[in-house]
Amino acid sequence: MPKKANIIIGSDICPIGRNEKLFEAGDAKNIFNDLLGEFERADFSVVNLECPLINSETPIFKHGPVLGVSSGCIKGIKNASIDLVDLANNHIMDHGAQGLRNTLEVCKEYAISAVGAGENLDQARRLHIEEINGIRIAIMGVSEHEFSIASDNSYGANPIDIIDYVRNVRNNKNDFDYLIVLLHGGNEYFPYPSPQLRETCRFLVEMGANTVVVQHTHCAGGYERYKDAYIAYGQGNLIFDYPGRNEEWYKGFLLKLIISDNLSSEIELIPYIQSDSRPGAHRMKKADESLFLQCLKERSEHLLDDDILQEKWSEFCEERMNFYLSKLLGHNPVVSRLNRKGHILKYLYFKKSLAVTYNVFRTEAHRHVLETIFDKLRADWNYRKI
Repeated sequence: MPKKANIIIGSDICPIGRNEKLFEAGDAKNIFNDLLGEFERADFSVVNLECPLINSETPIFKHGPVLGVSSGCIKGIKNASIDLVDLANNHIMDHGAQGLRNTLEVCKEYAISAVGAGENLDQARRLHIEEINGIRIAIMGVSEHEFSIASDNSYGANPIDIIDYVRNVRNNKNDFDYLIVLLHGGNEYFPYPSPQLRETCRFLVEMGANTVVVQHTHCAGGYERYKDAYIAYGQGNLIFDYPGRNEEWYKGFLLKLIISDNLSSEIELIPYIQSDSRPGAHRMKKADESLFLQCLKERSEHLLDDDILQEKWSEFCEERMNFYLSKLLGHNPVVSRLNRKGHILKYLYFKKSLAVTYNVFRTEAHRHVLETIFDKLRADWNYRKI
């Protein structure tokens, strides 16, 4: 009888709010409810841990929320039969090297593997390889560049770098049979990949990935079969108690990946609702599940049409234009609010000044200079604790 490997991939877990005490108590039953069996029956399961496990707060200076939960939350992960946590995300360094170091130590203490982050870039880029029923499965975690990225001599997450990815796969190709890439990126609250992200994911497949799963967007996206590989563009949050968000925040799906010994694979989507009126995650009711899956199917069909995807992307960018330009130009919160309709840009910025900003941002040589400058500034910000 052919051997198979049953893998469960879950998205972002951030045990804040009502869920934190459940994780600290190791109460996997009331965290995952009727989803718990999926983890227990799997040969191997992996989730994205969206925050560091800390004993004391050591927040870094950054843009955006700083997340962190007590080390005791590892008990909920352990008791849910989760085997591996992916740490390649934009929050894993929210409490600096101390937070990530503690996270790695706590995972090791509880015999939970970690991937996608480490004490330097070399360790962060290492693959996790698991042999299941004779199939050597490699898992790689990569993240877009925010405040969490490792360097040659500092803690952090593995950055998505196409050149490094190709070299990594080439150097390790004899050590695995099947490669899963977990990519933490995309645009929050946008249920599609940008055209560039879609091409990046497809290139990852062309260069060796058998399954690519995009996480981070806080909403469920579509999926496609590309060159006999699967790409999922957003799973939604798995556990993330954050009241007041739109309804898509509370919906998501587990991805069950079934790999045969001939290295062919199939997927199954398991929809759920998380952190709504109840803490934890619960499988959707049948009627809701049917509507949810139909919506994902429609989005997935859009992914195959370049014109539709470009239209969706253009609409998103048009809607968010003033928001993004305010961010780029360094507007404070008051000015940003005044610019919601674009009035600040219209009356205070000339076309020439915007053209200069565009050129510095767009041109690779100029952008690399800015990246180096800001890397040095960031080190100074954290040193001075301003």
